[in-house]
Amino acid sequence: MDYYLILKGIIVGISTSAPLGPLGILCIQRTINKGVLSGLISGFGAAVADIIYAGIAGFGISIIADFLKEYQMIIRIVGGIVLLFVGIMIFRSNPIKQVRQQKAQKRNYLSDFISSFIITFTNPITIVVFGAVFASLGLDEVTTMNPIVLTLIGVFSGALMWWLTLTVFVNIFRDKIRLRNLWWINKITGILVSVFGLAIFISLLFIN
Repeated sequence: MDYYLILKGIIVGISTSAPLGPLGILCIQRTINKGVLSGLISGFGAAVADIIYAGIAGFGISIIADFLKEYQMIIRIVGGIVLLFVGIMIFRSNPIKQVRQQKAQKRNYLSDFISSFIITFTNPITIVVFGAVFASLGLDEVTTMNPIVLTLIGVFSGALMWWLTLTVFVNIFRDKIRLRNLWWINKITGILVSVFGLAIFISLLFIN
């Protein structure tokens, strides 16, 4: 069987996850403030959204793809609102309180997963990226299921590998960061995530 497709999928998964967009910044912030598991779950939410889009592109589910393209403006508006909301919440958050909550084991991992999933899923351009990647791999002409499934397994594995590597790396230096540094990290992260949200609204002006 074409298990080399898993390797190709891993490369694709890492390549699509690695650019430091709003989710990457959010993942770093959560790892520093809440711990490695919070950051990893945030990455897992993004990976799940990626694999859904990759599945739509890989299996050529045109009805869903057409729906996402037709309503991409609404989807982007939702994504922009979510990013602005998350950015403002991070900017206003108290790092001291977050550290205390972490020590008291008061962590909302479900919220971490859902927010990162929504941020990633509300970017319909992702399906275009995966569509182009699968076309370059020749999967757009494949009539059997196995090659696509193997590639999707690789994409998901690659994405998880990236998020695990990022969170573990950030966590190594986490204990060396002081509370004052956490305050600045929250402010900068909040501003950057909000800027990404505003950029989405600006991009709406260029949708034909």
